[in-house]
Amino acid sequence: MLVAFTAAVLGALPQAVVPAPAREVLFALVALPVLLRECGLLRFAVPQNARLVPEDVQHLREWGALQFGFEMGTGMRTYSPSALPHLALVAIVLVVPFPAAFALAAGFAAGRLAMPLMSNAWSDDGAWTTLWARSERVVRPLLALTCAGTLTAAMLVG
Repeated sequence: MLVAFTAAVLGALPQAVVPAPAREVLFALVALPVLLRECGLLRFAVPQNARLVPEDVQHLREWGALQFGFEMGTGMRTYSPSALPHLALVAIVLVVPFPAAFALAAGFAAGRLAMPLMSNAWSDDGAWTTLWARSERVVRPLLALTCAGTLTAAMLVG
């Protein structure tokens, strides 16, 4: 929610001064390569801070876990195999109305939570990794189209 709030505040200026059609075109220019990347048709790196859980996360006792959770939740400390979070951020800045930014953040959080919940529901024998490897070619484009479609709908309604 903090990232969504910050992006929405920063996005208030371009949303106030740049005409909606120009912002929509700019969003489309960002969304298209992201969709192509998620469908495996383009390859490019996305910004990420690829760091794992440090062994000294407990140096602050219970606050260490809270700090690490905050860093993971905001994307300040994470691997980013997908460009969809970046697309959501661009959408908040350019085209999503301020109140809808929080709904978008809640949806992002739910999606972020779904993967570890699903992987924990499977055994420790690597079955989840195998299942994901088999289905990724279908699931990634489906998620990308769902994300882009939802953001576009939010843009059109707003």
